[in-house]
Amino acid sequence: MKTQLSWKVGGQQGEGIESTGEIFSMAMNRLGYYLYGYRHFSSRIKGGHTNNKIRVSTEKIRSITDDLDILVAFDQETIDVNASELHNEGFILADSKFTPTKPDEVKATLFAIPFSEIAKELGNPVMKNMVALGATASLLQLDAEAFRDVVQGIFGRKGESVVKQNMQAIKEGTDFLHSQIPVSYKSMKLASADGYARMFMIGNDAIALGFLAGGCRFMAAYPITPASEIMEYLIKKLPEFGGTVIQTEDEIAAATMAIGANYGGVRTITASAGPGLSLMMESIGLAGMTETPLVIVDTQRGGPSTGLPTKQEQSDLLAMIYGTHGEIPKVVIAPSTVEEAFHDAVEALNVADEYQCPVILLSDLQLSLGKQSVEPLDYRNVSIRRGKLNTNKEAENGSEYNGKRYQVTSDGVSERVLPGTKNGVFHVTGVEHNEHGKPSESASNRVAQMDKRLRKLSHLIDTYPTPIYMNRTCDEADVLLIGFNSTRGALEEVQVQLQQDGYCVNHAHIRLIHPFPTSHLVPLLQAANKVIVVENNATGQLASIIKMNAGFHEKIESITKYDGTPFLPRALYHACKELL
Repeated sequence: MKTQLSWKVGGQQGEGIESTGEIFSMAMNRLGYYLYGYRHFSSRIKGGHTNNKIRVSTEKIRSITDDLDILVAFDQETIDVNASELHNEGFILADSKFTPTKPDEVKATLFAIPFSEIAKELGNPVMKNMVALGATASLLQLDAEAFRDVVQGIFGRKGESVVKQNMQAIKEGTDFLHSQIPVSYKSMKLASADGYARMFMIGNDAIALGFLAGGCRFMAAYPITPASEIMEYLIKKLPEFGGTVIQTEDEIAAATMAIGANYGGVRTITASAGPGLSLMMESIGLAGMTETPLVIVDTQRGGPSTGLPTKQEQSDLLAMIYGTHGEIPKVVIAPSTVEEAFHDAVEALNVADEYQCPVILLSDLQLSLGKQSVEPLDYRNVSIRRGKLNTNKEAENGSEYNGKRYQVTSDGVSERVLPGTKNGVFHVTGVEHNEHGKPSESASNRVAQMDKRLRKLSHLIDTYPTPIYMNRTCDEADVLLIGFNSTRGALEEVQVQLQQDGYCVNHAHIRLIHPFPTSHLVPLLQAANKVIVVENNATGQLASIIKMNAGFHEKIESITKYDGTPFLPRALYHACKELL
């Protein structure tokens, strides 16, 4: 009996491929399995090949697999593009409408099933997806009733007759395939799950939920893949908490509006992808100079320019650290799991307030749009810290505010006064200024203000909750694996495989990218004979940052991937073996 399987559905974009995967995933999640899903889709609304690959397991997982057990195909292109992933005992469930064929070298069994014809006979051709789910259920020895709660939840508002019709389509698919499979065929039946239904969500939803829990009440943003879901989530939820979302005319307006709202005291965020962040760079510098909190999400995708809008990449790293002109304090945080995405969103808001500077929450397409099982989030650790936010109670009682918004302090952080506070008026400008905020080109003032701003982050590394996720299994390692963002799941599996081969392996995932947690990483680098840095870009940006901050050039090797697809565990394992 299998402990995990990989299932994929494919067809033309706009054909309901995503909803098919969603219904299958939700049903398996409610049965208690762990899931991880990844969508391949084109950068257009309709047309072009798309697929949704779902990994189902009895144990926690954080990546998709190299191979495939079941491929559901609504067109021949799906077979042509994806059949190579099928192992010899896999299955292709294809719509007989297009007379499916498979390459000679593919040994998986093909079943041509009249998805479209059965759906048409039931009165709705769109329900071919439900027939396909029924055929899948037959292979997994699942009762069609396993889908009822999900179907009820999705179609119940349309009336019981629609629910009944869709359930009938699932049953027809189950019955048809059951009649076609010889008794000698092995099923894909999974071992029983623990029956515990976890949350099933994408990283963008977790980020948005984290902002909501962390006190964000305003978002200004312009839609862009793969960040739009953050805005869509908050459009629905923020009004329930007295907040709102404004879709701006472009990313420049979004960033400056977010700065204005934060200046007014409202916790505000914006979210975009690489092209949008390029437009925001001057505004990020403005937030740094005016010492205004600003939280921006960058969901990385294929670049440069428009690049690959719907494909995986991690090539914004250096831009997020060094993209602005001039020198300002800036924080770059990189969660690696959905749970971390939630908590890091909260922490980004706190850090921005405490250090009065721009904070970039760095994600990537795989983490932002990949859907996975999530344990219940721990809200006990959610706290809201506003830092040196001076409500100026003394001034309200008649004392005089000294007006030194940018007062030089030992920790680099000055008290912040909100507009409208009695006697709290101060001058603010994007040019260099003195302690009162008035423009100044004095050389001594420039040095004093620059030094003040740049020493803000001197203690952040020591106070940040988890600057590096570490799985240290040995004191002296044959190899140290390092990554950031969504590569964590694949690296975790590679670590296990290499240890089974007899290697001693440690794993570090960088979560605080800037300022770089050198002191935390150096002991792991010292204890490793070889260091392998894994990242989805062409130039090894994370490896360069490690070398710049920590050294150890002679130990560090890079494995890069920049074809628009995520790392797969087995392929990454073989790439690591070649370096050992």
